[in-house]
Amino acid sequence: MKMHIVFYEVNNEEKAYLKKYLSKNFSLEFYSEPLTVENANSAANADIISVFIFSKITQPILDKLHNLKLISTRSTGFNHINLKAAQKIGISVCNVPYYGENTVAEHTFALILALSRNLHKAYHRTNQGNFSIKGLRGFDLKGKTIGIIGAGSIGTHVIKMAKGFGMNVVVFDPVENHIVKELLEIKYLPLEELLSVSDVISLHCPYNENTHYLINMSNINRVKKGALFINTARAGIIEPSALYYAIDSGIFGGAGLDVFEGEDLINEENQMLSKNVPVEQMESILKTNMLLRKENVIITPHIAFDSKEAVERILETTVENIEAFSGSRKYYKVI
Repeated sequence: MKMHIVFYEVNNEEKAYLKKYLSKNFSLEFYSEPLTVENANSAANADIISVFIFSKITQPILDKLHNLKLISTRSTGFNHINLKAAQKIGISVCNVPYYGENTVAEHTFALILALSRNLHKAYHRTNQGNFSIKGLRGFDLKGKTIGIIGAGSIGTHVIKMAKGFGMNVVVFDPVENHIVKELLEIKYLPLEELLSVSDVISLHCPYNENTHYLINMSNINRVKKGALFINTARAGIIEPSALYYAIDSGIFGGAGLDVFEGEDLINEENQMLSKNVPVEQMESILKTNMLLRKENVIITPHIAFDSKEAVERILETTVENIEAFSGSRKYYKVI
């Protein structure tokens, strides 16, 4: 009998790819929406489920999936999965560790350049037939200091790009990569010192208990006044109140956000009404709506990873993980 796989958060193109490469050996089922407690019965007979970041795999969901053997997340991060609960009942979990290092780094610099040269303001102005350059003067990146928080694969790509622009690079990371340090001529600094000297601050660390609210109300005033803030990592790395305070008070001269608190609920306003959203999260969503109206803030809907090539790499690795788990391949990465 074929193993049954249920995919969540897939579009038609992804569905076609997965059917092409998996349908011969597996029974496949597809849903465009995330997996939730409410719809978990759709995976009641699944041997394998494949999800993206908006499916929060909690204990109550796992309790409904009695046949489940593997959770394959189509993301690098896995903080949306209760790993301890899965491990306790013998469910394997695998991810896509590498797929978008250059992709996310390129989006990071797209946000930096848009803010530093006021491209978003200029676009809206000229779209309305106004070709005045008043208030659109930007600044050079050459000679400026960029602070990279997290110098893993993505962070290293951002460092390389920053060097190409002639920027000085400082890094905060608990683990120093001495090869990168010497080859790319970067300087490791404690977090608070990095915040105080950086003209641009960019987040590229994973989200976990050690990075939760890494930037917060206690250290936000250490930030160099007027610095640009870029987050293409995870929303929980900066405390929401610190983010809003820094933007409102001018500590951040501008912000480019590809991730933000409540992004999974803000897609549709009726979701906020139909779900039992905590007061704190509702407040965060409303404040995010306010940020959308600020001229020095650019928000993109979690698309830093979303290039044609990166999505293909995600799907290819997902297929390899599933085939390896079923025995068709010799190796797959288990978290």
